[in-house]
Amino acid sequence: MTEPQPQGPQPAPPRDRRVLRAVGRWSAATVLCLGLGAGTASGITSLDRGELPGLATESDGRWEYPGLSLPALPEGTPRPFSKQNEDGIHHSDLRKLLLPAPKGARQDPKLSGGWTTPQRFASEYVEEERADIELGLADQGLRHVAARGWSMPDGTESRVYLLRFGSAEAADDFSSVTLDATGDNSPDVTLDGTTRFQVDQDWHGTARSSVYSYLYRETESGDGPYPSRQGYVLSGDTLAVIIQKRNGGTATVPFHQTTVLQSQLLS
Repeated sequence: MTEPQPQGPQPAPPRDRRVLRAVGRWSAATVLCLGLGAGTASGITSLDRGELPGLATESDGRWEYPGLSLPALPEGTPRPFSKQNEDGIHHSDLRKLLLPAPKGARQDPKLSGGWTTPQRFASEYVEEERADIELGLADQGLRHVAARGWSMPDGTESRVYLLRFGSAEAADDFSSVTLDATGDNSPDVTLDGTTRFQVDQDWHGTARSSVYSYLYRETESGDGPYPSRQGYVLSGDTLAVIIQKRNGGTATVPFHQTTVLQSQLLS
């Protein structure tokens, strides 16, 4: 990708819990940055931004994504995390920040890169938790949801949601309090049709200090090793949620690759 020139509801936890989580996330981010040189993700995250579209090599199972570029900003608006926009407000059309489907994918006609509803996003989780998720989205002032879904020839199903809030603090609160998905343990909410999740120990973060990523994989089950994976990328006012499922087991490399590329688009 070429570098662009500009670039029954439960009560919310007390505020101090959010502060502790924030401190934990900053500490975790520091550790992740120090560990960028090791593990499976290092071969992906060490590439220059301009090299990312070439991540399609058959030897390690990476998918072939089309060439990526950031959309032009509306005239007079600063790029995220610039000196004029340190809170990371994304002024581009959210749909244009969605990762495209890789080569060979069959696109989901209901999640084709356009707008979708909070209810559709909440439907990714078990039924008994959907009302709380929808309430959290409303409480934090969700502005837009864009989504894309696809399936690969090997049966891997992927869905990417981008949720834009009114502020970076609101996006942080939703991810850390409602989902509890930006910490050292598995999220509080459960994906529909899955069981327990654990932190993805092979993930060592991205090289963007302004973007925080948290990846989880389902514990081994009778359907195969790690049948489902979920990732959360927090970038200013926007939260990306990445979900991959496959009955025979999901692969590490394409999931990390997808996370890196979506993180780049939100940087």
